[in-house]
Amino acid sequence: MDTEKKALLVVSFGTSFGRTRAKTIDRIEAELAAAFPDYKMYRAWTSRIIIAKIFRRDGIKIPTVKEAVEQMLADGIREVLIQPTHLINGIENERMKEDVLACGSGFESVSFAEPLLADTKDQEQAAAAVMEAFTELKKDEVLVFMGHGTAHHANSVYVSLDSKFKELGYANVFLRTVEAGSSLDTFMKRVGELHPRRVLLAPFMVVAGDHAVHDMSGEDKDSWRSRFEAKGFQVECVMKGLGEYPGIRKLYIAHAKEALAKRA
Repeated sequence: MDTEKKALLVVSFGTSFGRTRAKTIDRIEAELAAAFPDYKMYRAWTSRIIIAKIFRRDGIKIPTVKEAVEQMLADGIREVLIQPTHLINGIENERMKEDVLACGSGFESVSFAEPLLADTKDQEQAAAAVMEAFTELKKDEVLVFMGHGTAHHANSVYVSLDSKFKELGYANVFLRTVEAGSSLDTFMKRVGELHPRRVLLAPFMVVAGDHAVHDMSGEDKDSWRSRFEAKGFQVECVMKGLGEYPGIRKLYIAHAKEALAKRA
């Protein structure tokens, strides 16, 4: 098939934080483009609120999924490979697929690659990938990753991933979520039983955006950092989104290649 007839659409939730976007979403897109040189690159975001904010503030127009599909059809694209940067098969990923299928009947073929944490193998690889950046974590330190969380049944992935860290030998590494998670006060008691010298907080999200800046590391008394400090813990925040980890970016590329292999 003619190169100009094939496209790779990278779909992200989006972020209004330009600095972290450049280090995460943009970096993922660039490496996917390099891995699929025969495919024309397209971008779409699923958060209409963030899309509108970026347009008002910066004058930058990020297409929605439907707009990207319409543009690809107008450009004569016939074969589409879609790689979401979403973490789980949750609400955003399901809506993305619905939007593509609702207006993409003009394509000859559409292949959906999996989000980051599609199965237990992905969870193990993702956990190993992020821990490559914490090789100097001491036994008297605790590392707590902040995930987003969702009311969707896919939220169980976060519970499973927390266990994966333990299976990999990291008894002092935990994953908790902002939404649909257990009580942070109860969790802090568990952390206290380990008597850590220091607690590190890091986002387990593609970008170190709003949740990382406000809910995790913010000055507000309800932020995780403030609540841990109020309990007497020494806290350090690691402002690094998942898209900054080389191993995570490789997983997205692997998923895209797997989607093409299944089609073949």
